[in-house]
Amino acid sequence: MSDKSPTVPSSTEIDTFLGKMQGRAARTTAVSGRLIFSLDATASRQPAWDAACQIQAEMFREVATIGGLSVQLVYYRGLAECRSSRWVTQPEHLSGLMERIDCRMGHTQIGKVLTHARRESELLRVQALVFVGDAMEENLDDLAHDAAALGKVGVPAFMFQEGTDLRVEVAFQEIAQLTKGAYCRFDPGAARQLAELLKAVAVYATGGLTALAGRKDAGAVRLLSQLRS
Repeated sequence: MSDKSPTVPSSTEIDTFLGKMQGRAARTTAVSGRLIFSLDATASRQPAWDAACQIQAEMFREVATIGGLSVQLVYYRGLAECRSSRWVTQPEHLSGLMERIDCRMGHTQIGKVLTHARRESELLRVQALVFVGDAMEENLDDLAHDAAALGKVGVPAFMFQEGTDLRVEVAFQEIAQLTKGAYCRFDPGAARQLAELLKAVAVYATGGLTALAGRKDAGAVRLLSQLRS
């Protein structure tokens, strides 16, 4: 072991280092949208999960010319499992995470997703929450409370319903309204419909309403009409 004392950086060196780090953080925030991509991974969702694995890369490609997109995967399955991934900026990283997950029987945990999104945005601003699911088994008043809290920190929830369950539609629309987000329904197995919606939200998360207004596809039009109302 050396007897030499470690070199202690001066105050000036520390200030310089912190300044560089703050500058990097500011640049990253300026060019990157942060989007939470959440899905119901209970047993009925396996076909839709497989489709989402294939089309998620389109979110990243769609915003490549606008700026970077940082995505966190959140999913629930089983009786009480609700997990979140690290934040990723490459589609292959997200695809790799999703391909290792299999859907399992269980109940919905949408409230946990909303609470997680709020906490994440309190740490560092999240521009949008996407949720894809076909069921809702929770107390609607509780979900409304969680959605209102998410809305207060400025995170719009984009609630995408697969199927036609009326109870799910009511709940998803309420969450979207309370967070100033949007609700859309897509047909079971309609991967192209979901892909359009996901790409539109990615554009919104990265470039805001201005960027979304520049798109003319059906997904963007559906979202834009609600966000402007």
